Amino acid sequence: MGVIIKDIEYYLPVQVVTNSDLAKKNPEWDIERIEKKSGVKSRHISGAEETALDLGIKAVEKLLENGRVSKDDIDVIIFCTQSQDYIMPGNSFLIHKHFNFKQRVWTFDYNLACSGYIFGLGIIRGLIETGLAKNVLLINAETYSKYLNPKDRSTTILFGDGGAASIISKQDNGGIIDIDLASNGEKFNTFYIPAGGIKTPKSEVTKEIEVDHSGNIKSLENIHMNGFAVWQFISVNVSKQIYSLLERNKLNTENIDLFIFHQASKLTLDSLKKSLKLKDDKVFVNLQNIGNTVSASIPIAIKDAEMNGKLKRGDLILLSGFGVGLSWGSILMRY
Repeated sequence: MGVIIKDIEYYLPVQVVTNSDLAKKNPEWDIERIEKKSGVKSRHISGAEETALDLGIKAVEKLLENGRVSKDDIDVIIFCTQSQDYIMPGNSFLIHKHFNFKQRVWTFDYNLACSGYIFGLGIIRGLIETGLAKNVLLINAETYSKYLNPKDRSTTILFGDGGAASIISKQDNGGIIDIDLASNGEKFNTFYIPAGGIKTPKSEVTKEIEVDHSGNIKSLENIHMNGFAVWQFISVNVSKQIYSLLERNKLNTENIDLFIFHQASKLTLDSLKKSLKLKDDKVFVNLQNIGNTVSASIPIAIKDAEMNGKLKRGDLILLSGFGVGLSWGSILMRY
């Protein structure tokens, strides 16, 4: 039995914020230096009232409108986001309501960030192989911009908002060959938001602005990212995982037609290319005008790679996502 990515569509908010825009608001920032490390020149930012659900709806609409997938064929809806519309219920139920799915279509959400697409494919593989589903609608959407302090140059430069919708289906052959998932909860505070949950509710205290040792400005309600620690974790663990995945399938990097990594930053992607000894044409990169769209970045990159002629059906590809948790996962598959 095979489990394939049947189709992908994505949606980006209309509002675009360029590095020139950021430079005008923050003349003290060394934009050229920051851009060189991040690789991001512009990003799409959701409107004040625009949510991850809205982005997901737009992506699903495009998916259903292209005619390659029928709404009636979908068995399960899964929504991956860390910026859900309500504490409860999850966004998948709101997708169910919006598109008027039948009651036989069951739904759930999961909370995961930059590794979210990979973990989602792993979950769906299990659902399909155990006979619980044949066609799954997976939605990955984030509005991280709402968690950022606009004066925090370490995060504002990197993240963009976006939503992707994928149909993952059962097929006789092809698709996912092997998968490897890993987590390290000990390092959770390398990338987290300290306040806003049940443990530390929002208050006047959590709104107070702080300046860290690097001069980045944020409150406890904003994303706190230890950029060096995250980069170090990725450099050590992700390449090791990929080498292990290839080795147990008796493959090497030369056998892979295309590597598609989570679009974290240019610095991160360059580090992975170096540690895996990959040529530029083996790695697809599209973060320049999109930024880091968290769990939506890999499906967006897959779609763009296909649209740009860098990826075709039948190619042997390796997908890898990594981030909050800390968590990391890699998939070997025949596209």
